[in-house]
Amino acid sequence: MKFLLVFDFDHTIIDENSDTWIVKCAPEKKLPNGLRNSYRPGHWTEYMGRVFVYLGENGVKEDEMKRTMTTIPFTAGMVDLLGFIGENKELFDCIIVSDSNTVFIDWILKAADCHEVFDEVFTNPAAFSSAGYLTVQSCHAHLCAKCPKNLCKRKVLKEFLDKQLERGVSYQQIVYIGDGGNDLCPVMFLKKDDIAMPRQGYTLEKKISQLAQDLSPVECSVLVWSSAIDIMAYLKLLIKE
Repeated sequence: MKFLLVFDFDHTIIDENSDTWIVKCAPEKKLPNGLRNSYRPGHWTEYMGRVFVYLGENGVKEDEMKRTMTTIPFTAGMVDLLGFIGENKELFDCIIVSDSNTVFIDWILKAADCHEVFDEVFTNPAAFSSAGYLTVQSCHAHLCAKCPKNLCKRKVLKEFLDKQLERGVSYQQIVYIGDGGNDLCPVMFLKKDDIAMPRQGYTLEKKISQLAQDLSPVECSVLVWSSAIDIMAYLKLLIKE
């Protein structure tokens, strides 16, 4: 039986937020106040749509965006971890569930030659319009009150597991690697044999700690990481057992 590795992307695989990194392409590397202040909580994807229109109107082309995005640093040890997973693909299925977009993730993974490690990427679909503007849509629709309106990672994970089960694939353990507040919903879906790996000092770790303090801890095991080498050490133990 295989293990399923579920990765977030921003601040997990890469050490930045891909959506805010793209602002480096804007005139003077910043957005006008009116645009910056137009974000409404839970509506990040629509906000990024407006950012991409602004970039397009200011003549920022696809190749410049791609050049900028592929300079994003990976998290410490992450390229080594992805290499290790690639060498052991018979043991690991590997997916990304992210609130970034298909274009950014594809560019970044392919530039680092890491794309083949991942079996599927679940994120907001993006494409360049005929006018050359990047457009982005919501990943899906859902009814979860805890999550932003464009993406419930629990729903993505549950649907993926159901689809795999139909194909006769079940997993010995799910390892969920993330950092953000929107990673809590899927972590609360994990069972006692699974493990959540929140990044040290980030929102997910704080929210998991708060649940434990409130005496309603998550059901799965929790192992905090600060470098992807910590994750690799755990995976090495896992495949030895």
